[in-house]
Amino acid sequence: MLILTRKQDESIIIDDKIEITVISIDEGKVRLGISAPKEIAVHRKEVYLDIQAENKKAAESSMNIDVLQKLLKKK
Repeated sequence: MLILTRKQDESIIIDDKIEITVISIDEGKVRLGISAPKEIAVHRKEVYLDIQAENKKAAESSMNIDVLQKLLKKK
């Protein structure tokens, strides 16, 4: 893990494509602005984890449907 210190209005650049700027620091909270190309998804971690869990459930449901369809075709 790379650890950096940034002040308000300072930025970091990732892979020449993503810029993260410290917008404000107030009462122990840091507001970040993120500029990235449209094809790069940017999510808060808790949202990302929810998306991954939903995708996993959907994939499992899809597999169950495939198994059921195969069983129905055998009858």
